[in-house]
Amino acid sequence: MPSNETPPIVRRTDYTPPSFLIDSVSLEFDLAPEQTTVRNTIRVRRNPEAVREGSLELVGEKLTFISAVADGAPADVVVGEGSLTVKDVPDSVELTLTGVCAPSANTTMMGLYVSRGNFFTQCEAEGFRRITWFLDRPDVMSTYTVTLRADKVAYPVLLSNGNLVDQGELADGRHYAKWEDPFRKPAYLFALVAGKLEALEERVRTSSGAEKLLQVWVEPNDLNKTRHAMDSLIQSIRWDETRFGLELDLDRFMIVAVSDFNMGAMENKGLNIFNTKFILANAETASDVDYANIQAIVGHEYFHNWTGNRVTCRDWFQLSLKEGLTVFRDQEFTAAMMGGDENAAARAIKRIEDVRVLRQMQFGEDSGPMAHPIRPESYAEISNFYTATVYRKGAEVVRMYQTLLGRDGFRKGMDLYFQRHDGSAATCDDFRAAMADANGRDFSQFERWYSQAGTPRVTVTTRYDAAAQRYSVTLTQSYGHASATARPTQMGPLHIPFAIGLLGPLGVDMRLRLEGESAARETTRVLELTETQQTFTFVDVTAKPLPSLLRNFSAPVIVEYDYSVDELAVLLAHDSDPFNRWEAGQCLATRELLSLAARAAASQHLEANDALISSYRRVLTDATLSPGFRELMLVLPTETYLAELMTDADPAAVHAARQFLRKQLATALKEEWLATYEDNLTPGAYEPTPNASGRRGLKNLSLSYLAELDDPADAVRLASAQYRGANNMTDRSAALVALLNASASAGLDFGEHALDDFYGRFEGDPLVVDKWFAFQAMQRGTSQRPTVEIVRALMSHPAFNIRNPNRVRALIFSFCGANPAQFHAADGSGYAFWAEQVVALDALNPQVAARLARMLERWRAYMPSLREPMRKALTAVAEQVKSRDVVEIIHKALA
Repeated sequence: MPSNETPPIVRRTDYTPPSFLIDSVSLEFDLAPEQTTVRNTIRVRRNPEAVREGSLELVGEKLTFISAVADGAPADVVVGEGSLTVKDVPDSVELTLTGVCAPSANTTMMGLYVSRGNFFTQCEAEGFRRITWFLDRPDVMSTYTVTLRADKVAYPVLLSNGNLVDQGELADGRHYAKWEDPFRKPAYLFALVAGKLEALEERVRTSSGAEKLLQVWVEPNDLNKTRHAMDSLIQSIRWDETRFGLELDLDRFMIVAVSDFNMGAMENKGLNIFNTKFILANAETASDVDYANIQAIVGHEYFHNWTGNRVTCRDWFQLSLKEGLTVFRDQEFTAAMMGGDENAAARAIKRIEDVRVLRQMQFGEDSGPMAHPIRPESYAEISNFYTATVYRKGAEVVRMYQTLLGRDGFRKGMDLYFQRHDGSAATCDDFRAAMADANGRDFSQFERWYSQAGTPRVTVTTRYDAAAQRYSVTLTQSYGHASATARPTQMGPLHIPFAIGLLGPLGVDMRLRLEGESAARETTRVLELTETQQTFTFVDVTAKPLPSLLRNFSAPVIVEYDYSVDELAVLLAHDSDPFNRWEAGQCLATRELLSLAARAAASQHLEANDALISSYRRVLTDATLSPGFRELMLVLPTETYLAELMTDADPAAVHAARQFLRKQLATALKEEWLATYEDNLTPGAYEPTPNASGRRGLKNLSLSYLAELDDPADAVRLASAQYRGANNMTDRSAALVALLNASASAGLDFGEHALDDFYGRFEGDPLVVDKWFAFQAMQRGTSQRPTVEIVRALMSHPAFNIRNPNRVRALIFSFCGANPAQFHAADGSGYAFWAEQVVALDALNPQVAARLARMLERWRAYMPSLREPMRKALTAVAEQVKSRDVVEIIHKALA
């Protein structure tokens, strides 16, 4: 397709059932890196519920045709560009297709490819068509038998989905393994792995007493980094049994780690393939964040066994059916691992982290050219819709069912969903119907969450009648200044669960009674907003209350309410809802930072608000709060999030404001930061527990603030000692970053020696080298040496490889996506660098290129002086790229 053409559009409303079904698949692979022969035998029959077609059209990409046989005789086929058509197909036929693919030449990492001498696959969404010709769509579900043959010395381990039923020796030093998966699945869940790998094994019994074999396969030198992944898998199995009554269904469950992978992980039935980043961990090489991510993503992929595999999605427009639901499940799992079901403060840490990501990633997506509902209406390239909206907002939509129905009601809905749809390809409407029918609710209006794009806004007004002791809360929903992309799909008011509490004069929760109720009930009530405007009246309110709005972030909306600074300070100090206590602090900091940014943009004098500094002092010294919660409370809103809130984003002004406030907080609270650092040391062996991780987080946050001082001697002393004495990656990397930031603050070089030492220690560990690249890509830079020049130089480093997605994300993505002040340099150098890398990656790996391309999609939201160089960079890319993935992004950005 020429790069100047708009890609063809696939629309949800055009869905039709497949004309043919495939009941069984038998695959035989003769594995060789340059040319792998694939013999594919499928049992095909007409779909009685579809339009009758005379020919069967299969899709295939980058394949060499060898032969086609139908019921034992040569088949009449036409092989075209990307397709194979079988003519005059009877109602039922056994079709055998033989072809060749080239795994070692496959830089896209979709289909069958080679990484570090081993074979791996990635088939979601449409990678299976790079392996063999097929009806490569999720509503075609089949049972699979897979035979793998390969050189035994080069590829001693041969894995595929399901259960191992046979293995043995072959002539010429080769061997084979035969696998059967008894559960029907779509082609996107197929997987194979072959190579030199070793496994950590464990056997467990499920709740029904069945014994299961668990394996985590890695390259031999990484075996000592698999214990946490195995523990996370076992925890996931136990949690799913307890929370949802769902057992592991296969005899074994396998995880395989690969260093070259486009995604985080893939839920192939019984054979999950993971990016090494989300499997390998020990104290020396993985941070607390890495440990937490591994636990969450191992859980996510395991939970897909039921929400994605046993029940899959009918078509790719229903992607959030499996991804939004499974993200919700992994969020609930992680919260349970942090604090059980009863510890609200511990669970709130996870909730706050998830909402921060949602606001930073998804809210911006909702207001840009790629805005789409969680169930998109159209796409040119489905890979572009593995988005924050589908995943993160999709999870929030699932969470709203639980908020409205309660945990028991949600479980009833899940039970009915599996009862109705186990073994089939379902839709978002099927899930909604199960939730409604199981609980006797009408969720017809709730459908709008699936079909309307944009972030809703709820404006709140209140009125207190002291004489009548009545407090009225009026909620008005709208989309505010939603993007033009979002507006066409807005069809009416949403069904919004809006949780609220009322604080009395001393900051104590009131028990709440709505008008018409006989008695006061709990202190948090979920109001169901279903109209454009509704008023809810509380009675027996003996004093004017302070509202605590949208507790626990009960819906993915923006709340508009004119809190005073004093009111936010009360919520920050007293709100019983941990999320809203954090939210109050963030609102105070956001107001201050946006005010400072406006003054910085106008070259006016900057001055910090003493009240804000006092609030931070109270939080920092409040020993009743857990260290992990205090850390979250004391982290300022990110530069990216602040820029999103501006009419014309000014990254330089935001950076100046945020750095100024950090320095003011460092200076005013220096003694408190020093004391907090000492109070939260974690001597002894490293433990990735929530308590120990929280203490390290607060300690290292204190160190980061101290590094902002004009005289960072204390920070340099502490960071140098911490770096030298660290027994874990969390402390070592935090110390290194503090030294780099102290260098930027003081205009001196404290970090260069530590950077060299860090690389020397870990140059043999690819994941730690990724961190080394990322630290440098995210540093502040100077006018004499801007970060873009550092990044360009690092691209020539022997350890950099543009074909490795992890390395690209570590260096290029970290600079373009996580260093806004440097990326948005006024001279446009960051944009020129971005354009070069998008074009280079487009030729190698379109999926990775498309994700990088999205970093300029919201160019119109920036200040005028930045828009023109952004537009030029986008135009330059549009003239050169060829993949559907990138062309769709760039066309939408420029449209």
